Amino acid sequence: MLVAVGIGAGGLVVGLVVSRLSLWLARLDGEAARSASLKREGAISLMAGGLGVWAALASPTLMIATVSALLAWQLLMLAIVDGENFWLPDVLTWPLVVTGLVAAWWLEPDTLTARAIGAVAGFGLLWGLGWLYRKLRGREGLGGGDPFLMAGAGAWVGWMGLASVMLWAGIAGLSLVVARRVTGKAVSGQDALPFGVFLAIGIWLTWLYGPLGLAISAR
Repeated sequence: MLVAVGIGAGGLVVGLVVSRLSLWLARLDGEAARSASLKREGAISLMAGGLGVWAALASPTLMIATVSALLAWQLLMLAIVDGENFWLPDVLTWPLVVTGLVAAWWLEPDTLTARAIGAVAGFGLLWGLGWLYRKLRGREGLGGGDPFLMAGAGAWVGWMGLASVMLWAGIAGLSLVVARRVTGKAVSGQDALPFGVFLAIGIWLTWLYGPLGLAISAR
């Protein structure tokens, strides 16, 4: 419990950094500047702190808890930038690949090959889906950063976890659509959704609970 409290408290500070850095990145991309309001910063800090506590409670050791928290905060940054700007910058997606491979080398060196294969397979999977969508529909269906985010997914959960990431992402996306319908908001096939947010959810849940429901402690 003390570990969870400590990591959660650290997450509150990380949340402030995430909030300010996400605004800075948006300005670099020419997006309209959002207000660095106390409400926004407070919400992001609480999310970062809550993810830190979740990481600690779901992890069997302090080392895994620390690594899990770092993953959570990376994914939070990616989700916020994509959710607000429909943009996944390379400066955020490529480090996710690197940290995933470093985490594999640090925690489980024997999984490094599977993680490297996962990074390549993850990129190829979403790049291929994007290419197929363009051919069939004549327009973009995925953002340019989504394949790189999926490469990060493979680096963290290995090739065997990619199906689970996509499953969780699909469930999250469908849940949003259903929620919009229930609340009376219009939904159409032309609506743009920040798929990176759903992928981030899928990566997080797969990392914590394993591919298709296998527990992280069983790795």
